Amino acid sequence: MRELIGTLLIGITLGSIYSLMALALVLVWRSTRVINFAQAGQAILTTYIAYEIVNRTGVFWLAILFAVVAGALLGAGIEYFLMRTLFRHADEGPVAAIAPVIATLGLLGIIRSVVGMIWGNDFRSIAPPVSTDGFVFNGQPLPFSMLNLMVIVGAAIIMIIFSFIFQKTDLGLSLRASAFQPEIARLAGIRVGPIRTIGWVFAGAAGAFAGILVTPNDILSPNSLDVLLVFGFVAAVIGGLESLPGSVIGGMVLGIGVALITNYISTVLVFPSVFIVLILSLIFRPNGLMGSKRVRSA
Repeated sequence: MRELIGTLLIGITLGSIYSLMALALVLVWRSTRVINFAQAGQAILTTYIAYEIVNRTGVFWLAILFAVVAGALLGAGIEYFLMRTLFRHADEGPVAAIAPVIATLGLLGIIRSVVGMIWGNDFRSIAPPVSTDGFVFNGQPLPFSMLNLMVIVGAAIIMIIFSFIFQKTDLGLSLRASAFQPEIARLAGIRVGPIRTIGWVFAGAAGAFAGILVTPNDILSPNSLDVLLVFGFVAAVIGGLESLPGSVIGGMVLGIGVALITNYISTVLVFPSVFIVLILSLIFRPNGLMGSKRVRSA
């Protein structure tokens, strides 16, 4: 029983981080209809910035602030200087739809190279801000610590904030309208360009937060968040690319599944299992668990 509880708690911790990355991908998708594969590069760059802040000041919470602000600014820059240019000059048709995705893949490689040139490829680490000792349950330690609890609480706060913005505010309505019907949104007086930039700002901040939360439990290198991107994308597809709550549900399902497979079966089967789930989801629920076959109205 103790082992099962510990496994589930670790799964919830993993799910919280996967949900944050899925949320970042969903935010960009809902505001610009682009799958941003550069999200891992944005997160790793901002995590290295946090690493520098921690090393120079020793204050983890200040590092989080700098990382989130840097992630927001980086997201705004990418949308304004790259994506907006692509949307402006791309021709209509399939090439126009795929060009931004290809651009994000290229951008991922560029950011990785820049990070490698500045910080090198050596493994680094960020000291955790709270205890990593497991809580005690019935006299036995659990594989769940104050750091894991911090990750869950922090991720929950971010997801609640973004869900409220998208569902309850005029800004959220503008973001949805700009994504689904940009021409009609312009006729309604919405400035589509700046609104899309805000979507990238939110996504950059969420991705940065995910990177800084996962790193104290892991190593830091130019490629260390690639797995997070893959699992975040799978979580977004499972939950539904149109749904912010779906990104949370998909992340939790994936996180708990990964924890159970790792603890009770084998770590070797984690990646094959994840991709089998992705394929089955695309076959049987292509719109995701929280998706709808109906056309959404802004």
